[in-house]
Amino acid sequence: MNAAAAAGCALVAALGCLLYGSDLRDLREDLRDLRVDLQDLLLTPLLLRFSLADQPPMPEPGAAGAAPRRSPQGVPYSELPHVVNADGLHLFCRYWEPAGPPRALVFIAHGAGEHCGPYDEIAQRLKEQSLLVFAHDHVGHGRSEGDRMNIKDFQVYIRDSLQHIDLMKSRHPDLPIFIVGHSMGGAISILTACERPSDFAGVALIAPLIQMNPESATPFKVFMAKLLNYMLPSLTLGTIESKWVSRDQKQVEGYDSDELNYHGRLRVSFGVQLMGATARIDKEIPSISWPFLLLHGDDDKLCDIRGSRTMYENAASSDKKLKVYEGGYHALHHDLPEVAESVLKDVTGWITERLPATPQQQGS
Repeated sequence: MNAAAAAGCALVAALGCLLYGSDLRDLREDLRDLRVDLQDLLLTPLLLRFSLADQPPMPEPGAAGAAPRRSPQGVPYSELPHVVNADGLHLFCRYWEPAGPPRALVFIAHGAGEHCGPYDEIAQRLKEQSLLVFAHDHVGHGRSEGDRMNIKDFQVYIRDSLQHIDLMKSRHPDLPIFIVGHSMGGAISILTACERPSDFAGVALIAPLIQMNPESATPFKVFMAKLLNYMLPSLTLGTIESKWVSRDQKQVEGYDSDELNYHGRLRVSFGVQLMGATARIDKEIPSISWPFLLLHGDDDKLCDIRGSRTMYENAASSDKKLKVYEGGYHALHHDLPEVAESVLKDVTGWITERLPATPQQQGS
């Protein structure tokens, strides 16, 4: 084995440490077991980059002669509610509109690998309180366009969220705006509110991604992730383990059978974007002044509860609340029935408590 091949094997073996928490003493054994064709390993991402660069740009919506744009599932976007983002990509949208005049707007930001469909129950509860709820599938998720679970910059998620919020605000300029975010959607929600802190009446966060697990994100592993991202950005990591989503087996089975969820492996480049987002949040926390609610299970294996505790303890906001669910897993709104019901009440009650009084309430 030449020096280049040995270095390549060392990188892959080190990635095993990064993903599975192996000690460095396991590297030698990993190296003995690895028999990879380094040439293919290194050239494939390069060829992919060249092939992507050679692709013609996607036609602008409505361009002459352009074929109708379709969702990844093959449905024409002309038949689906959608917005077109700044990159010309179609984002599938959902809207839950109350029967009467809305009292507020609520934007829902879903988590990594899922889509906005599973938030129907919480959206319906908010709709019952005369709130207009809206959401979209993030780029590369669900029914939206974009490379699956691959983002050039985490800021794209924030930019798209603000675009959708601005669109709804233009239609309802006098209504207060809230955000509800879960998991990666929590990180999106936090950074979106930080960009325009005066625009939002409050942010409700369910098991948000705020910081990486300190045991898994050691300085060495972070360094290796960044190095691999530079050399092999398309290299894949592990998958999202559905068994940690909920303690309710029916919910886990539903997650696994949902074809709109992403069930593949995550790229190194995506992991590095998540690390960058948590680093930004860490810098923003001391200046956060907007109202927020944090709901987190203390047995969450996917998003470390210490992030929520750090935000609660160090944010400048005077209107903040942290509620910990004992034994709760990651998707609290889909956890055991009694927990899910409590979460729905917590989120709905917290938002409605911060709404302006109606004329009827003012007169009573």
